[in-house]
Amino acid sequence: MTLAGLPLSQLLMLGGGAASVTVLLYILKLRRRAVPVPFARIWDAVFRDRQATELFSKLRRLLSLLLQLALLALLILALGDPRPKSALLNGRHIVVLVDGSASMKAIDVQPSRIEVAKAQVRKLVRGLGSADRALIVQMGSLPSPLSTMSSDATELDPAIDALTASDTRADLERGLSFAVDSLRGLPKAEVVVVSDGVLGTSSEIAKHVDLSAVSLEFLPVGKSGTNVALTEFSVRRYPLDKSRSEVMLEVTNTNERPVQVELTLLGDGAVIDVSRFALGPSERLPRYYQDLAGASRTLEAKIRMADGRGDDLPADDHAYALMPERHRARVLVISSGNTYLEAALLLDEYLDVVTIGPGKTIPSEHFDVAILDGVADALPDSVAAALYLNPPEAGTPLALGPTLNDFGFDTWDKKSPILRFLALADVQVSKGHALLPIASDRVLGASDQGPILVSGARAGHAFVALGFDPRNSDLVLRVAWPLFVLNTINAFVEEDTGYVSSFRTGEVWRVPVASSANSATVIDPRGVHHEVPVKEGRAIYLGEQAGFYKLVTGSGVDATNGEFAANLSDLDESRITPVTELALGNKRARPASIGAPGRKREAWVYLLAIVAALSVLEWITYHRRVTV
Repeated sequence: MTLAGLPLSQLLMLGGGAASVTVLLYILKLRRRAVPVPFARIWDAVFRDRQATELFSKLRRLLSLLLQLALLALLILALGDPRPKSALLNGRHIVVLVDGSASMKAIDVQPSRIEVAKAQVRKLVRGLGSADRALIVQMGSLPSPLSTMSSDATELDPAIDALTASDTRADLERGLSFAVDSLRGLPKAEVVVVSDGVLGTSSEIAKHVDLSAVSLEFLPVGKSGTNVALTEFSVRRYPLDKSRSEVMLEVTNTNERPVQVELTLLGDGAVIDVSRFALGPSERLPRYYQDLAGASRTLEAKIRMADGRGDDLPADDHAYALMPERHRARVLVISSGNTYLEAALLLDEYLDVVTIGPGKTIPSEHFDVAILDGVADALPDSVAAALYLNPPEAGTPLALGPTLNDFGFDTWDKKSPILRFLALADVQVSKGHALLPIASDRVLGASDQGPILVSGARAGHAFVALGFDPRNSDLVLRVAWPLFVLNTINAFVEEDTGYVSSFRTGEVWRVPVASSANSATVIDPRGVHHEVPVKEGRAIYLGEQAGFYKLVTGSGVDATNGEFAANLSDLDESRITPVTELALGNKRARPASIGAPGRKREAWVYLLAIVAALSVLEWITYHRRVTV
């Protein structure tokens, strides 16, 4: 016999203290109230009553005292939870991995898959024997244990109630690794996976997790999988008109039947576009909105069946994106006069342009970009980046090559954000120079005689160099010219190229912050506050819910508020057709068995029953004046 509750030393201390108090209460003398009486016979009765309060007279009620001490001993022993040693050593040890991924929000079973899974786990726990122990683990992007290895229903039931489904995928490999580590060295080790089987690629897991020492069981949940989903959603502002934006989204039909769907776009909470279209079996349909107006900050997309019916997974029917803030960029132009350049800069109302002549004193304030037109004045550190047009021999960040005549763009980097939307195939240039980049530079455009457009960085300051005067070409007569200028500025300030309109749930997010604080507060879509660390100017947070988030850095008057969005955007999680078998390589999980509620033969239950019986016995003997 061993104690599973309080240790013996504590039980002895409690028992000794409680027994001493009980005995002391029995031997205390009664305090009598003086009452004058008129007859001597009554005095004899008073003396006899005083004798009854003496110690030895009081101990005549020994039977009552022994009953009280017996009750006390049984209560103290119940706190120790005595059990046979075999009951603690020979029972099963079970880790219950409950899928908490987005697919478990499906409502093909009522009220949802996760609620049905919780009901199944409760049945499993009720079927445990008195020697069995279980550990409840929620399996999401990271495994989260919600209880200890216990057989106590008062601990396991709240852990089951705490199970939830998030907007992430379940990492089965991490969950099984955690389970195997938790069961190492324990007899009769079992792992029960409770899931709909939407667990991504599981064939390689057996190669990374050693399951030889555990028994693997699978408890399936779910019955159908009709679903259409928004699997991609992003937005950027239109380069030439930042009041408008371009949106890319992807709609997916995960089933083998064609469907009619309705797609709604909302800008700042108001409907700005509604469209209906058909999706073929298992079709992934990208849709682009290249000139979308009506949203200044938030953009949302919603999809549903065209007949108004919902699908089985509402979690992926709603997507969120945040428009980049329209920051004003400060541009310094060093030029003797260039009408084409001035006209290109007028197209963007969010540019603050300062123009000075060559050799003039450069203002001390900060500039995001400097455009040097045929000159190479020394730039202070307050200038973040530079665009060189037809740079001279001296003072430029890279050397000039041979003089070129009658050339054009024979090749250019179409993936570069600087050359986005540009058609350069038939640009003609009368004269210019080839550029000589170093190993770390990037050639964006070249003629057959050498590079003519190069980007790079010197001393931490980015630059772009164009090897000819645009006025010596027909480039300035094309739409490509203002696009080139504005794309270069946007690339330097990273308003479009570096902006993330939404994050993916289940990943560690690194959200830029405008403060140098060591920590920040993330407020999730449910309104819950999370204190997160800040490293290298970015707040680090593992997000598991889709929606709009708030980010607060600093405090008081120095507090800075920001926003960002997150989406599920996981095609594997949107394919919610459940499976009935779980196979990990060559290892196949056995079906989990849920038996009738087990009889937990715990000694403390019987001890409490004996205490109750003795209390009734003591009450009966007292009222029959046996122990008085």
